[in-house]
Amino acid sequence: MRIPLVDLVAGYEGIREEIDQAIAEVLGSASFVMGPLVAEFERRFAGWCGAARAVGLANGTEAVRLAALSCGVGPGDEVITVADTFIATAEAISACGATPVFADIDPAIHVMDPADIERRVTARTRAIVCVHLYGHACDMDPIMEIAGRRGLVVIEDCAQCHGGKYKGRPLGTIGRIGCFSMFPAKILGAFGDAGAIVTNDEALADAIARLRDHGRTSKHESAVIGCNARLDALQAKILTVKLAHVDAWIAERRRLAAAYDTALRGLVGTPQVRDWAFHPFYLYVIRTPRRDELKRHLEAEGVGCGVHYPVPLHLQEAYAFLGYKRGDLPHTERAADEVLSLPLYPELTAAQQAFVVAAIAKLLGPAG
Repeated sequence: MRIPLVDLVAGYEGIREEIDQAIAEVLGSASFVMGPLVAEFERRFAGWCGAARAVGLANGTEAVRLAALSCGVGPGDEVITVADTFIATAEAISACGATPVFADIDPAIHVMDPADIERRVTARTRAIVCVHLYGHACDMDPIMEIAGRRGLVVIEDCAQCHGGKYKGRPLGTIGRIGCFSMFPAKILGAFGDAGAIVTNDEALADAIARLRDHGRTSKHESAVIGCNARLDALQAKILTVKLAHVDAWIAERRRLAAAYDTALRGLVGTPQVRDWAFHPFYLYVIRTPRRDELKRHLEAEGVGCGVHYPVPLHLQEAYAFLGYKRGDLPHTERAADEVLSLPLYPELTAAQQAFVVAAIAKLLGPAG
């Protein structure tokens, strides 16, 4: 049996008729850039997130960049985030001319440690970009308290947490702005690159909507220097179709995660979830000091798996100029050596999941 880490084909097959009809409608309309389909997705996504406004964007990286830029982040500023994330988070900060400052994580839940944020604040700190990694919420109350006391903006990187909540509040609506990626493999994924921001700040939403379209106020006039970060109508229509299914998909992800928890107990470290977090399980991430050995074994058995993320950002060549060294973020570095993502998607069958568990037990069980 061969089991992929992510099965996008199975996801498409489950709603093929709806998707094909939606694509045909867009092609027939010949309206591909912006327009009513994008506006409809924005309205529906804002409602689903519990936010006043959503602005569709070309990708999640632009969502973080334009959010930071519109919140006043610029050259000379520092922005606190984590190194245990995809480079797009820090890249977006750098693209504003600011400097990412990396805080360590809470090793139990793989998100930024609020106590370490406090230690990183300087006179140059402008914002905090908190990353809700794998779908688990950051502990937002102490983060918001620090930000309020220090006069900082909080931007939520929600690329992996569609549908996640903190103490009942939808992620993306707690800080000033939430930034989403709709990369194909995400819980709510497009058929290409796509992204969005959500916010309750109407002026901020208007500013980002203007920036994404060359800063234009009319077809031939621009009020500011913007960029092309528009969401295509085709992707907006696909996302609107998928949005009607996403709550059911999240429920299935959570059911599969609970089944993994039970079956893998005693074999590997399974994900911990705080009682204040609603976890949609974008990824199901285990931990073991035998990670590399287990990865090779699972791949030989036909089980797809992945490491998110093997080289923390503070140790990447791209950020060597910041001067971090191994040992500076010990919890982040240990996680990078031990984490392994297992197959988890709504279409994963009971037989496939049992095969994954059996393959792990074959190496790490009593006889392993």
